[in-house]
This record gives sequence, C-alpha cells and structure tokens, in this order.
Amino acid sequence: MEMKFWNLFTMATSLAEDAATGTADAATAEMSTGATVLSTVISFLPMVLIIVVFYFLLIRPQRKKDKKVKEMLAALKVGDRVTTIGGIHGTIMGIKDDTITLGVGAEKTKLVFARWAIRNVDEVSIANDGETLV
Repeated sequence: MEMKFWNLFTMATSLAEDAATGTADAATAEMSTGATVLSTVISFLPMVLIIVVFYFLLIRPQRKKDKKVKEMLAALKVGDRVTTIGGIHGTIMGIKDDTITLGVGAEKTKLVFARWAIRNVDEVSIANDGETLV
C-alpha cells in the first residue's frame, strides 16, 4: 500500500511541476514571440536603409534628369542649334513627330535624326566649317 501511495505522490508531484513549468513556458513563449518580432524588424532595418539611400542617391536624381531631358526635347523648335548624341552640331530645319531634320555644315546638308538622338540645345556660338553661328 505504501508503494502505491508513493507512486501516487510522485505522479501528483510531477503533474504539479509540469503545470508550473507549463505556465512558465507560456510566459516564455510570449516573451520569445515579442523578441522574435523585434529581431525580425531589426534584421530588415539595414535593407530598408539601403533602399532609402539608393532612392535618394540614384533613383531620384536620375528621374529629375530624365524629366529635364524630356522637357528639353518637347521644347525643340526650328532654328535651334543642337548637338546630337553622336556629336554632330547642326541647326533644326524641320520637326515631324519623332524625327528632326538638321542642317549641317556650310552647305546645310540635311540629316534626319530621331528626336531622342538630340543631346542638348547649344546656347553658345559654335564655329562649324567656317560658319560662326550665334
């Protein structure tokens, strides 16, 4: 009888210990969940900072530059002195949709370019085959 009582006592003691550790495990699990969320946020923080830096150092300035070029191409008119992406200097003689006719050289040789091939509009005087344009 004593053995049965002892077995019941040890079983009750182990159940009480399990219940106590179960409560502690729940609190520990709750704390570890909060710590896991915090560690996940902290691990993504450098990634977010890199994206922000890339935006302000690369993407935003490039968008501003693209917008400026688009405005320049839209404002082209006959008579403007321009330089192409190939380095050819000429005067715009005609504009149709996406093509531009340039007069190049003293003989005003006509060359046809795509509008996007214009690098910039020249604002300074350029000597071109003995002809000085202002």
